[in-house]
Amino acid sequence: MRRARVRRQRGVKAMEPESTEKVYASKQEVIDRVKEIIESGENINRDELDALKAAFYKLSIAEKDAKQKAYLDEGGDPDAYQPEADPDEETFKEVMGQLREQRAETSKKQDEERQQNLTRKLEIIERIKEMAVSPDEANKSYQEFKSLQTEWKELGALPPERSTEVWRNYQHVVEQFYDLLKLNFEARDYDFKKNLETKTALCEAAEKLTEEKDVVSAFHQLQTLHEQFRETGPVAKDLREDIWNRFKAASTIINKAHQAFFERLRAGEEENLRHKTELCEKVEAIVAEPNKGNADWDKHAKQIIELQAEWKTVGFAPHKMNVKIFERFRAACDQFFTAKAEFYKTMKATYSENIAKKQAIIARAKELADSTDWRKTANEFIALQKEWKASGIVPHRTGEKLWAEFRAECDKFFNARSAANVSTYGEERENLAKKREIVKQINLITDEDEDAVREKLQALQAEWNGIGHVPYKEKDKVFNDYREALDMAYGRLRGGKESRRLDSFKASVSQMEGTAVDSERAKLMRNYDTLRQEIQTYENNLGFLSATSKKGNALVDDITRKIEKLKADMNLVREKIKAIDEQNKEGKE
Repeated sequence: MRRARVRRQRGVKAMEPESTEKVYASKQEVIDRVKEIIESGENINRDELDALKAAFYKLSIAEKDAKQKAYLDEGGDPDAYQPEADPDEETFKEVMGQLREQRAETSKKQDEERQQNLTRKLEIIERIKEMAVSPDEANKSYQEFKSLQTEWKELGALPPERSTEVWRNYQHVVEQFYDLLKLNFEARDYDFKKNLETKTALCEAAEKLTEEKDVVSAFHQLQTLHEQFRETGPVAKDLREDIWNRFKAASTIINKAHQAFFERLRAGEEENLRHKTELCEKVEAIVAEPNKGNADWDKHAKQIIELQAEWKTVGFAPHKMNVKIFERFRAACDQFFTAKAEFYKTMKATYSENIAKKQAIIARAKELADSTDWRKTANEFIALQKEWKASGIVPHRTGEKLWAEFRAECDKFFNARSAANVSTYGEERENLAKKREIVKQINLITDEDEDAVREKLQALQAEWNGIGHVPYKEKDKVFNDYREALDMAYGRLRGGKESRRLDSFKASVSQMEGTAVDSERAKLMRNYDTLRQEIQTYENNLGFLSATSKKGNALVDDITRKIEKLKADMNLVREKIKAIDEQNKEGKE
């Protein structure tokens, strides 16, 4: 039966043997163990090598997590945290490289020894062949034959690919020799009997192993039994097949259980690989997403930390992929956190600049906080608040502290203004009542004399303009009621809207001063010329249109309406200019 090297697996619940791995308390212990192996020249197996790697990186990750937690517990800024380089990792990689070189050299020497053993065993087989050509030759060579058997057992392992073939050839020539041996029947029968006892005991041991729950351990023990079975000489010819079949039957049961165990193990490892691949893809997708500011970096960092925690719950992937998939995951995580650290490094200058801006705003707010020029200062505070919003981001804790200072100055001013305005509240309520009374009077005008109506409306408008502020929340509503009442009153007059607009203009002009009046007249003159030119253009176009078709007639009607509208607007402008000229004349007189 072929020898098999079995790699121990961890993280499998079903039928998994109890772990016998050593638990290391520190990274230095792992490094010391590797150095010990190098110095002693110990032939370490693959299982322990994988266990050492896993133990070191598990301790390394735990140490980094602990340092980050301690930093945060002490009040450190999570956005500014940068993990330290691990000097032990470089040492570990160095000693592991030395160990790999040593193992390669040892493997080379073992291959040479196996080749030497192969050469000698082939020579022994050839010599026994020479002694098993006849009964006489076998009888004469019996003592030499026994010596060759002893030497065969003392020789070490062979190249794995030749082991079974060489063993079968050896068994064959030994059986041939015994079949020809006639010199000492008692010695031969005694050998057969002892060999049968030995092989029977080996069969019993193999059968007992079929009950072993630890299938991996049973498989390893079976390999030792096979070695012993091979090295044991033949039994009587009529018993050879039976004893071998008995041993092979027990071996088959153990081998099938071992194979089934590792098939389940491999299935679990494949599922773990699929799961870990998904985690890698998720981290890589996060790394590819743009980060526009602190919020994005913080959100993505939390997502990756959650994926790292999930990674720790997933068992091992297949041996050939386990290190590769971990390196892929770690590379993506490192890429993100390196970029994050670089971002915050470059942000420090921006933070400093933004802090200076906010401090300047606070200084200005302190200067304004005691002002009693309520309207002007309130506008300045509103401008400062807008400036604050545009001043850029700063670290969270610093930002909260600066904002508290700024808000305190704002509150100081606005609280003082509120206290001062309490006395004006009653006056504003009285003004509101007066304006509502004016709206009521406008709605009650029923005179048929248009001149009388206009006179009343102008008087009520002048009274409205002389009333002071009303409560802010009522301002828009009462003004809308006022405009609606005026529109309805003027709408009942001939000239309607134009007359109201002219009266309203006259009222506003009466309150203007010299330069403002001149500026308004110049603007009206420009407007008058523009309207006159537009009318002239439309009248010229009208002369080129034919009204013989329905389409042409509709276009003529449309232009005619526009001309009438423009003439009405021009007439209103002319009246406004006349009103200004009359006011200027009265002022000179």
